[in-house]
Amino acid sequence: MRLPLKSPLTAAWLFSAAFLIIVLVAVGGATRLTQSGLSITDWKPISGVIPPQTSQDWQAEFDNYKKIPQFSEINPHMQMDQFKGIFWWEWTHRLIARVVVGVVLFGGFVVLLLLREIPARLIWRCVGLFVLGGAQGGVGWLMVASGLSQRVSVAPEMLAAHLLMALLLLIATVWTAFEALEGGKRGRGAPGGWMAATIILLVLVVLQCVLGAFVAGNQAGLVYNDWPLMNGHVLPPAGGSHDAMGVLHDQGVVQFAHRCNAYLLLIYATAFAVILGRKAQDDGLKFTATALSTLIWVQATLGVATLVTVVAFGFALTHQVLAACLVALATALTWMMARADRGFRRGRF
Repeated sequence: MRLPLKSPLTAAWLFSAAFLIIVLVAVGGATRLTQSGLSITDWKPISGVIPPQTSQDWQAEFDNYKKIPQFSEINPHMQMDQFKGIFWWEWTHRLIARVVVGVVLFGGFVVLLLLREIPARLIWRCVGLFVLGGAQGGVGWLMVASGLSQRVSVAPEMLAAHLLMALLLLIATVWTAFEALEGGKRGRGAPGGWMAATIILLVLVVLQCVLGAFVAGNQAGLVYNDWPLMNGHVLPPAGGSHDAMGVLHDQGVVQFAHRCNAYLLLIYATAFAVILGRKAQDDGLKFTATALSTLIWVQATLGVATLVTVVAFGFALTHQVLAACLVALATALTWMMARADRGFRRGRF
């Protein structure tokens, strides 16, 4: 039996995986906001799926946590019940990661491969998704390890790398899902200029997310909590360090960069949607671009609300979840631009 050229079943599997990746990002955000990420101090990819079962098991986990600087410097009076609260956030985050990589990506791939449902051109791409998911887990552990000895939290650059890997996995999954749904490319796509402009928009969205990770990793949302100024000034005060790592750890610098890229993204996405609406005849493209631009304005509003409320949990978590959704939507727009049909080109795009 020949393999199909397109497969709605494969697409449904991949879209489901993309949804779970967004859920994973959401739980990761909650884990960070509750300062739970260092509560599990070892990495057991298989046996770690089973949580502590007895009081002795819980005490052993708590004793391990007591050995790291976060306990001695931030939580020296923490009790067992409080420890269990942060433990469950991190355990849930890791469990969902195992489900995404082990059950959904790998298990789904094996089942659909045996059913001969995966188009031939997508088989190795799906293998790549599983590998990327596994690498994401490794980066996650390196991130945790960066906060176990000389720091009271994970290194901001490792948090940014962890989020970037998750977003790259999300982009690859969404793109491959559309490929499975629609089959092989038949047209030439949109003109090169518009294709490049759409890729730039996607890059700006991802960059904004990464800058947000640096803000979170440096706890920069807890300072300069006015807007549009920063403690009454246009620019934050100059930091004392001039090396690259020092700049990445400067609260004022990373928050200023996050703000500036947000302004650039707002202007670019709005102009993109307006001009596309005038030039294109493809209703799907125009709707997606308008939706993306509108949600970017919503996201900016959430960002300001998160800042002025000094990182209120609800605002901050919604801000992170919407960021992941924007990456998925920008990926969909980029894929649609790459697949623009002939009718779209005849519309003098």
